Amino acid sequence: MKILGKSSSINVRKVLWTCEELGLSYELDEYGSGFKPTETPAFKAMNPNALVPVLIDDGFVLWESNTICRYLAGREQRFDLLPDAPRARALVEKWMDWQATELNNSWRYAFMALVRQSPSHRDPAAIDAGIQQWNRHMAMVEEQLSHTGAYMAGAAFSLAEVVIGLSVNRWYMTPMEHPVLPAVAAYYERLNDRPGYRLHGRNGIP
Repeated sequence: MKILGKSSSINVRKVLWTCEELGLSYELDEYGSGFKPTETPAFKAMNPNALVPVLIDDGFVLWESNTICRYLAGREQRFDLLPDAPRARALVEKWMDWQATELNNSWRYAFMALVRQSPSHRDPAAIDAGIQQWNRHMAMVEEQLSHTGAYMAGAAFSLAEVVIGLSVNRWYMTPMEHPVLPAVAAYYERLNDRPGYRLHGRNGIP
């Protein structure tokens, strides 16, 4: 099994952490900024978006990080991470999809400005609005974790943690004002008990 993408990418790290949880061996082929280019006909034949990660599993090619994580958990029949019962599965996938659509979009401008130092993201009002939106979405994570007392979809660790946990790391690592969110802070430390999170979710920071 081969994973195409650079290990610093948040979306690639989702797949690497999932592989760690599943005990899967793989070859990482570094693609993306600073590594092999994705804007080539050969790469676009695998992913027309020219984005990482891409999974190649015995000739089967798959893109979209959350979909790859679901595929691998399903392939290994790890129903503890992604339940097969429709309602229990939907509770996990709801938070995975929310991370990819709502949460990711909330932090995009602020992250590009404050971390990437992008020249195209210098509008102070847009930065402030981005921070407010990001913190508003993180307050939703706080509310959910306060409700469950442990993890995003309930009492047990699931694939929802792989995607939300990486977003929590990104929130903490971005130099901006962070409101006090006790349940998120406890969650952040709880995830650190997992070797896969220490390797791929928390930038190697114990």
